[in-house]
Amino acid sequence: MGAQPIPGRVTAAAEGEVVVFMIGMRINKWRAVRHWLPTLGAMPRMLKELARDPDSGLLGYRALASSLGDRTIVQYWESREKLLAYAADQSKEHRPAWAAFNRRARGSEGSVGIWHETYVVPAGSYESIYVGMPAHGLGAACGTEPVARRGELLAYSTRSWSCSASLSFLWPRIMGPGTDRAITAIMNQPCHTVCPNRSNVPMGGCSAVTRP
Repeated sequence: MGAQPIPGRVTAAAEGEVVVFMIGMRINKWRAVRHWLPTLGAMPRMLKELARDPDSGLLGYRALASSLGDRTIVQYWESREKLLAYAADQSKEHRPAWAAFNRRARGSEGSVGIWHETYVVPAGSYESIYVGMPAHGLGAACGTEPVARRGELLAYSTRSWSCSASLSFLWPRIMGPGTDRAITAIMNQPCHTVCPNRSNVPMGGCSAVTRP
């Protein structure tokens, strides 16, 4: 069955800035094995290398697959600086793999695609809640603690902001007399009344990096 759920309601014990790095590949031509197989094999080597180094900055990761040929790795890092330092280090696995991919890409005719996105999230601009879950996502990377220990002010303010942002988006599209009064009345309601079905619990996640 795998890891056991953590009792109660917990949140990620992250402190300060959080850096989320997403990287993925897509196989566009299955017959072009010589182009996509080296790309597929490069990431496991990088992750093993990072996990062996306690100062690498990688906190945790999780592999996702939307289909057989579409793979994504979600990574959590200590800082943007450590992420960029690893990417630029000539002695590490990333630089040779990137150079090899560029060489193959010249004649691959789009046989394989790669992509990445980096998010630098300031302290106080993220929240997480896990109920009936084993260590997951940011909680797996940074550890967890009971929600009550931190209080739920951040979770409530985040939900309120999400609802307010949705109403702000709709504002130019709402016309007619009494609109100002109606919007003001809605904005003054508790968030669960405005957006009863909205959830702010992230769907992605990672596995904590286990150091030797």
